[in-house]
Amino acid sequence: MVVAKIDFNVDFTHKLCAALMFHPFRFLSLSTSVCKEQENAVGGSPLSLVIGSLCIKHPNLFGKSEKLDFLWDKGLCDSNILVTYRKPRPEWLSQHAFIIQHSISPEVGIHGLPVDNFSRSVSGDVNLCRFSAGIDLSEPASSNWSSKTSVKFEHVRPVNDDGRSISRDLHGFPVTCSGGCHDSMVVLKQESRFAKANDCSFTRFSLQIEQGIPILSKWLIFNRFKFVASKGIRLGPAFLLTSLTGGSIVGDIAPYQAFSIGGQGSVRGYGEGAVGSGRSCLVANSELTLPLNPVLEGAVFLDCGSDLGSGRHVPGNPALRHGKPGTGLGLGYGLRFKSHLGHFQIDYAVNAVQQRTLYFGFSNLS
Repeated sequence: MVVAKIDFNVDFTHKLCAALMFHPFRFLSLSTSVCKEQENAVGGSPLSLVIGSLCIKHPNLFGKSEKLDFLWDKGLCDSNILVTYRKPRPEWLSQHAFIIQHSISPEVGIHGLPVDNFSRSVSGDVNLCRFSAGIDLSEPASSNWSSKTSVKFEHVRPVNDDGRSISRDLHGFPVTCSGGCHDSMVVLKQESRFAKANDCSFTRFSLQIEQGIPILSKWLIFNRFKFVASKGIRLGPAFLLTSLTGGSIVGDIAPYQAFSIGGQGSVRGYGEGAVGSGRSCLVANSELTLPLNPVLEGAVFLDCGSDLGSGRHVPGNPALRHGKPGTGLGLGYGLRFKSHLGHFQIDYAVNAVQQRTLYFGFSNLS
């Protein structure tokens, strides 16, 4: 009889300190955008101040090496539950994974309100409750290329900060494509990746294409693509990283499907989505890092992005109503600290209207 060892990991933290210190440090831009729950966290339920993750892994579910993974991530304003089931297959065949996911998160990037000269985004009282179920097929990697195909059913239901279903935002404009309280769709997604690296440089490219399939007449039909190209080059002791991100969508579109521009992963110096939200986007980033000692690096960066004038083609034109400029430029400097516990990053950015923003971030935590 074979007994499988189940991996069980829990990491929860009570963030009372962060909630209490939020108001004195309003100029800081945190890794997650500001939402109404954070503003009222001190007076709310203590459970709302708990963040962390729960991970359970079963490596031999039915005695034939089937793998079952359960992951629950909870933040101050968002939650994500992911269940993945994988059947063993030979390495030369495509790998199958059955995935069920449920998440809820504030839609700050599209419906958030830019404040403090676009350096912050606050909640627009729109949150997305998503449920999806489908299958991923990962093809065996060949040379520097890899690809993955997925088909999933997705149900999207906007809710307000109190958890009630809504069909319109604070200004009375629809927040779904159907005009009702939810959207449904079947999405076929193809993703291809290229990666090549040596001691002096690396090149990466990824392309995602999504096609909405109208199995029922009310389901969304659209085509959406997004690409990310990046190049890193070593210049003596320094390292230069440049990247270009772009995309576009045609066909049916709900506001939450628009491309959000601005924030720590986009154009620094702006709040999440504070530059623009459109049917198309183009974002360029460049960063030069220089080692200061074995564990500390200094960095200077320049970011710019645009919605290519497509903001007006998003239903309800939320970018215009929220006064987003459509283009943005941010520059600044920062520090990168690497340790065995993970990577700590701090960036100081200035945007095109001279508003200053400080970013903190952690990554690769073990």
